Amino acid sequence: MTDPFLDTARSLFCQLGDTIRDRLRAARATASSDELAAVASVTAADTIYAIDKVGEEAIVGWFSAHWPAAEPVEVVMEGIEDGRELTFPRRTPVAATKWKVILDPIDGTRNLMYDKRPAWALAGLAPQRGPTTNLRDLVVAAMTELPTSKQWRADQFSAIRGRGIVAEAIDVLSGGRTPFAPRLSQAGDFRHGWASLARFFPEGKALTAQIEEALWDRLYGLGRQATPLVFDDQYLCSGGQIYELLIGHDRMLGDLRPLVFQKLGMILPLVCHPYDICNALILQEAGGIVEKPDGAPLDAPLDTTSPVAWLGFANERLAAQVRPVLQPILAALLG
Repeated sequence: MTDPFLDTARSLFCQLGDTIRDRLRAARATASSDELAAVASVTAADTIYAIDKVGEEAIVGWFSAHWPAAEPVEVVMEGIEDGRELTFPRRTPVAATKWKVILDPIDGTRNLMYDKRPAWALAGLAPQRGPTTNLRDLVVAAMTELPTSKQWRADQFSAIRGRGIVAEAIDVLSGGRTPFAPRLSQAGDFRHGWASLARFFPEGKALTAQIEEALWDRLYGLGRQATPLVFDDQYLCSGGQIYELLIGHDRMLGDLRPLVFQKLGMILPLVCHPYDICNALILQEAGGIVEKPDGAPLDAPLDTTSPVAWLGFANERLAAQVRPVLQPILAALLG
């Protein structure tokens, strides 16, 4: 897609991320972790905490002030239930919008509200195709780090499909911005590296761990080495997981919770939704891989409730090792 607005949209998403980051830093300066962790509401998609409301309030004001009226847009984001229309300019019929934006103002709320680990502001842009608009349609994406109180640096990444990525390190104290080039892992296997599946919450943890244990056992054999070969890390947000792959820390990360919960007969909203993984385009533009667990392209409507199962890899060599081994494991344990 060659629409000249794509460059503008990329820049706007970065500005929006900056706004959310600065609002949250200001809120943290005057509120305790307990206050930020108070439950504000419960939606079909997730529990909304007090800290989430800070990000949501920034969104409406920012779009009203900054989004070009000549590029009418529908906004879909966490905190707004499916079926509620939010468009800019305000009161524009969805049918008259040119674009659809999907947002997660704070991906990693639970990390950030306790000042434990950074969260991320995520945004993606797709041509408006009504209810059929899909993750595959995204043409612009951005992710902005929402730092803990002790951080002076926050990273920001943005991408336009087919044009690679832009990465900047931002000094949140001075506002200075320094370009840098992230380097994904070029490792040819998983030995002595980080790789894991999401087991964030108690629900489904045992079955997910069984899948992961079977994967590593078939690849390398468990209990045959004096020290572990593969290291596990649970970064409780999809944005953070994509970051760990982007920056070269991890070699594989993924989220099978929708499949696991379905097998266990659990009806829970504690899964990845399209707004959580709308930054997959950035990893793909950087040379990484994000796909469905069966190896097919990532595929989900741009809404707030559809479950998304995914796997991400730093490079194709790693993905090629996992695919043929994981498929029979999933068939045996989830089929």
